[in-house]
Amino acid sequence: MLKKLPPSITALLLQSAAVVLMLLTVNVTERYVSPLLFALLCGLLAATFSFFAGLAKWWLVIQLIFAPALVLMLAVKLPPTLFLGVFLILLLVYWSTFHTQVPLYFSSNKVWQALEHLLPVAKINSDFTFIDLGCGLGGVLTHLASVRPDGRYFGVEAAPLPFFWSWLRIGLSNHHNCQVRWGNLWDCDLSLYDVVFAYLSPVPMEKLWHKARAEMRPGTMFISSTFNVLDQTHHGTVQVDDLHHSTLFIWHM
Repeated sequence: MLKKLPPSITALLLQSAAVVLMLLTVNVTERYVSPLLFALLCGLLAATFSFFAGLAKWWLVIQLIFAPALVLMLAVKLPPTLFLGVFLILLLVYWSTFHTQVPLYFSSNKVWQALEHLLPVAKINSDFTFIDLGCGLGGVLTHLASVRPDGRYFGVEAAPLPFFWSWLRIGLSNHHNCQVRWGNLWDCDLSLYDVVFAYLSPVPMEKLWHKARAEMRPGTMFISSTFNVLDQTHHGTVQVDDLHHSTLFIWHM
């Protein structure tokens, strides 16, 4: 049952179960436990539950430190408005990440440069179209628009703050062949583009692959940074010598 829920909801349920179990244990044993020790034990239990529930490794770390961090923050007695401000900023940055499971990743400059060599060959009186699905801060778009002005570049971003940053970046750079819109990548018609680029996460790749296969025209190209499509043989790869040793997976549609 838990496997059908989003990881964030599963983690919350397991964290709650750990707290309830610790409260029952303390009540039965009638022993005093300091708030910090109580929180540490809750975190240990929640991380253990999460391990057996099959959550990703980073969720184990989050589950382990969540309750202790909460106790420590309360002990410092920071103003509530600070927590509200941090929450609102994180909400504007990550928006629906809890549902889509696609966090904000940043492509390196070397990935941008590698993409230059994958774009269609320049032709007289002809341009090509490129879309970045989940364009983040717009670095890919503005870079390619600068080095290959014969293309038309589009981006879509669901999170408000990255979208605004991308929109502002494009506007200030004065790229007339480049634009970004706020929206859901699943609403994009991929038949309009010659090159589709995505740097998302492992979770949506299978669904995105089926969308690309259904909509993209023959002769177009689908490129995924870092995340492959399981059970789908790619037509080429480009290894990028950046900090994360990124790989570009290429499919010719």
